[in-house]
Amino acid sequence: MNGAGTGPGDARSTDGPPVAVVGFLGDECFGRAAAAALRTADVVIGIGRLLDALPADVGAKRLEVPGPLADTLDLTAERRAQGDRVCLLASGDPGFFGVVRVAAARFGAGALEIHPAPSSVALAFARAGVHWDDAVVVSAHGRPLAAAVEAVLPQPKAAVLTAPDQPPEALGRALVDAGCGPRRVTVCAELGHAGEAVTRTDLAGLAAGSFPPLAVVVLEAPGPLDAVHPADRRPGPTLAWGLPDDRYAHRAGMITKAEVRAVALGKLTLPGAGVLWDIGAGSGSVALECARLAPGLRVFAVERRPDDAARLRENARGTGVVVVEGEAPGILTDLPDPDRVFLGGGGLDVLESVMDRLRSGGVVVATYAALDRAAAAATRLGQVVQVAVSRGVPLGGSGALRLAAENPVFVCWGPAPA
Repeated sequence: MNGAGTGPGDARSTDGPPVAVVGFLGDECFGRAAAAALRTADVVIGIGRLLDALPADVGAKRLEVPGPLADTLDLTAERRAQGDRVCLLASGDPGFFGVVRVAAARFGAGALEIHPAPSSVALAFARAGVHWDDAVVVSAHGRPLAAAVEAVLPQPKAAVLTAPDQPPEALGRALVDAGCGPRRVTVCAELGHAGEAVTRTDLAGLAAGSFPPLAVVVLEAPGPLDAVHPADRRPGPTLAWGLPDDRYAHRAGMITKAEVRAVALGKLTLPGAGVLWDIGAGSGSVALECARLAPGLRVFAVERRPDDAARLRENARGTGVVVVEGEAPGILTDLPDPDRVFLGGGGLDVLESVMDRLRSGGVVVATYAALDRAAAAATRLGQVVQVAVSRGVPLGGSGALRLAAENPVFVCWGPAPA
């Protein structure tokens, strides 16, 4: 953590001595080099809280930040021109959404000696108890909240820096409105200080809560082994799909049967993130299992019948699946372009509309009971298989079983690889 921002090949600004930028965590700086920079400074500039945290052996003149950042840089330039060694104080890692960006633009990167403390984001992930080398980090501080939401929606792990005008609960509401799948949420505020507050919740709790506005919000999509229904719980992790039909409320057997669902899910080759449409969703069994298996997906379940849509909303409660009531293809206009689509039947006009919107590398899986529709869809998509299932049912009271055939279903998928 001690490194300075210069090296043998760096060209320093000729307008004065180098500027030391020292990060603090709470009331501590980190490393011998940072402590030496403070002791050898002629002038130390920072907010009152950080000035109060300076060690007793720092004899430099202490100047509180005069106002906007531009004024602080003007003051730094003025003292450098007088030959003073200036030290700027910052919170955490000043190179991470901090003063380094503007100071380097003003004085040149070679004029800076940077001594970071752990960043607020590093601390937030530490409090959440997870590694973050695969995380996306975005800021909603002085930036549009919509841009932050769009950046984190497809990511299974992310951190968002919030702001007074865009607090954590506003982020939560925006994510829920955008159809974000389930997330584990850790809201961290005042990290490293006496008032540190860490709250663990979910998206609903984030949206409904009230949190310190300056915070780091860590968002984690649960893995497929995390969301096991109580009926399926066994010792150890369980990965399951093609779940029993009675898991979902449905209209008189109008549901993609478990075995067909299992085949369709395999053909969808679900990605870790992206957008999935389930059109003609009915009970929503396919959409719900996709959301469970790939929590990073944004899942939209489209259903035209009001009674089925109401049933679907109940099935989808708490899952993050967005229920869209209306008739395809017209209702699809306002949805984001899909990476994966499941079509539970429907006409070829819907399939054509889907193909027009499908993102590059996307996959469509469609099921049909009628041979003529299946043949036409297979011509368009490239691949088809018939799934015929016979289920064992009791034969009288003898304890024997007979096989009861379900109607065969054609599963089409593609586009076929070039």
